[in-house]
Amino acid sequence: MQTIFAATACLPEGWVQDVRLTVEGGSITRIESAATAAPGDTRVDVLLPALANLHSHSFQRAMAGRTEYRAGGQDSFWTWRELMYRFLDHLTPEQYEAVAALTFMEMLEAGYASVGEFHYVHHQPGGAPYESLTELSQRVMAGAQHTGIGLTHLPVLYTYGGAEKQPLAGGQLRFGNDVERFSRLVTEARDAAQELGGDTRVGIAPHSLRATCPEDLAAVLPVAAGNPIHIHIAEQPREVAEIKAWLGARPVEWLLANAPVDDQWCLIHATHMTDEETRRMARSGAVAGLCPVTEANLGDGPFNGPEFLAEAGRFGVGSDSNVRISLVEELRTLEYSQRLRDLARNVLVPHEGSVGETLYLGAAQGGAQALGRNAGRLEVGALADLVAIDRNHPALFGLPEAQILDGLCFAADDQTITDVWAAGRHMVQEGRHIARDAIVKTYRTAITSLLAKL
Repeated sequence: MQTIFAATACLPEGWVQDVRLTVEGGSITRIESAATAAPGDTRVDVLLPALANLHSHSFQRAMAGRTEYRAGGQDSFWTWRELMYRFLDHLTPEQYEAVAALTFMEMLEAGYASVGEFHYVHHQPGGAPYESLTELSQRVMAGAQHTGIGLTHLPVLYTYGGAEKQPLAGGQLRFGNDVERFSRLVTEARDAAQELGGDTRVGIAPHSLRATCPEDLAAVLPVAAGNPIHIHIAEQPREVAEIKAWLGARPVEWLLANAPVDDQWCLIHATHMTDEETRRMARSGAVAGLCPVTEANLGDGPFNGPEFLAEAGRFGVGSDSNVRISLVEELRTLEYSQRLRDLARNVLVPHEGSVGETLYLGAAQGGAQALGRNAGRLEVGALADLVAIDRNHPALFGLPEAQILDGLCFAADDQTITDVWAAGRHMVQEGRHIARDAIVKTYRTAITSLLAKL
């Protein structure tokens, strides 16, 4: 058991003073308001529900800063993808684990308590399976265990190299599975996950409509077994055109008409949608998995935010390529992308109110749903996914409670974060992960070895 005393806390009913939480078995078991701090309490300034990072490819963290040189011609998502495939030709399991641990540590220090790891690198360079089919899934899990982050592991079904069942080639060979082998991989990953905390989940992720086919998608959905289902959808105009030419409908349009999309699903990016697709997706109950920093970095384009929120659509944020891991930058980039497109301010509020509150609390609730995680709120019975911030930081100093989340989203950086708990595991203290030095040392060794081969 542990107890936390907060000068101010964001509870479902609003901002409350002098709050004392009791945490047992990873969950919140008691909340007292107008309380008095007791000896042994961990004392913090402002306590918030921590967000889930709902979409990550952890290995891509090692590529950050290495793909920003313009080659001849026009760079795009597709040219970036070719560079990523070449990078994968040299990545070893040991390096994968070291990169995952660093990535997850940085997420915790940024204020995320959990991660949805959209994991598609399964095999050796060239496509031969490792002796253990889940070798690299277990490396991801080891990274999660080193750091204490809450993990929803999402093994990816990636069978084809493009729309109309194009064959896998090059770096894609490390991703490939048919439905039968993928089903075995998921079963073995769930067995391996027993070694982690009880808050660990293993869902599934059909990569995209272009990397699977209608028959395989229908066949693989039962493998989810009640766990989250994530899929990339409508990220790029070329993808939309190719799927429409093949399946006779735009990606989101086709998926909503042909799959049982509901609140178990998370549709990643969903960038290029018509207004009708946007409304129908919002009404489905699925979460929009938005990755604004990566979507800006890759030139994907902005999400159709106002129409989606007008229909009470649910959303969360993820760091995707991990080119920059910052929760507050994801939230502000999401709002700024809408402002740049619409030539307006304070766009992502359906009626009136705080933009920061809409962004932060909306992403907390949507991210928890997307990861199948009983979190996203400070409430008895919920997982103790918690983040504490310092209102005395210059970026927040003097703000009234009603504007704390505006300050956090639009003026602050990660240095305002003092503490993070993931299912009660107190992993960030005084702004640093408790195992930072060892994790960084291992990463430096791994990345030095990797770069020597590139």
